[in-house]
Amino acid sequence: MADYRDVCVLIPTLNEAATIGEVIDGFRDQGLDTILVIDGDSSDGTREIAEEHGARVVTQSGSGKGQAIQEALSYIDSEYVLMLDGDGTYRPEDAPSMLEPLLAGDAEHVIGNRFADMEEGAMTNLNQFGNGIIDRAFHYIHGKEQYDILSGYRAFTHESVDRLRLNSEGFGIETELAVECVKNGVEITEVPISYLARPESSETNLHPLWDGGTIILTLYRLAKTNNPLFYFGSVGLSGGLIGGGLAAYVGYEWFARGVSHEVIAIVAAFFVLFGVQLLIFGVLSDVMVTLHRDQMHRLERIETEQKRTDSPGMRDEPAQTGTDAVGEHVESEPEGEHVESEPEGEHVESEPEGEHVESEPGDD
Repeated sequence: MADYRDVCVLIPTLNEAATIGEVIDGFRDQGLDTILVIDGDSSDGTREIAEEHGARVVTQSGSGKGQAIQEALSYIDSEYVLMLDGDGTYRPEDAPSMLEPLLAGDAEHVIGNRFADMEEGAMTNLNQFGNGIIDRAFHYIHGKEQYDILSGYRAFTHESVDRLRLNSEGFGIETELAVECVKNGVEITEVPISYLARPESSETNLHPLWDGGTIILTLYRLAKTNNPLFYFGSVGLSGGLIGGGLAAYVGYEWFARGVSHEVIAIVAAFFVLFGVQLLIFGVLSDVMVTLHRDQMHRLERIETEQKRTDSPGMRDEPAQTGTDAVGEHVESEPEGEHVESEPEGEHVESEPEGEHVESEPGDD
């Protein structure tokens, strides 16, 4: 069995008494003993059951799944985090395949693909349709693979999630995680998992229409800083189409029936100008974001090269030459060359003591 001492299992819950005990036991059977349950003040005994099965339980200070996850991350010191819902729809047996890319260093964020093996009745047709639209929108807006971005089964390094800016408090947290990973260059991979039908004794906290709309708005809002051309351009294009449609109607009425619609013409002009301005703003914003990304990539390359240069194995050995106090080069003796010295004991002649030194003529 693999060593999972650096892995913490994070389970956000709200009234999951029917399934939470079995979920915790399943992860213990896989060798994952560090389990944190963050509970949204359940009223059905979820916290008590989780504690009985050996999990650490924290009651979140706010409300919503997104807020619970953000708060829970502050309690976790483990290097790796395995996150999933406590409703029994995800299998603990899939934990090794979820963690393998992280432990091997092949990815920083792993998403479990529920559509690879979905049990019959696990997801309604409406939910499948909504998931497909959101996944395709993510692929189109951010230019990445069509991941199952709404999957609640995630594994990631604590270091990578610390780089993300998470603000979503509700079910948009999965979408925000995926978008922020793309924005911050976090390496994502996807692995196939099994997705089970929710037990009949367990009730869902997800409202398809309301929460689905919230997720779509979250995806669109996050495009502002990652794909501003889409964010501003889509509104600008819509405004331009509305203005163009109204202008076509005014022109037809004028030429075909001789009826003028001054007010509608003014509204049409407003929409056209508004749309053109937003399109221009989107183009300029996209250029700025592209330049910012290029600059950040350059800085990352410089930082990587600097770390490689500063590492002990990459440093150049200093030249074996000496310098004096002011930097003047001092020549060292060639290796092995003998320097002759005065023979030991040799007498150096000096003037005999008392000997008269002749002076030049004219001195006396």
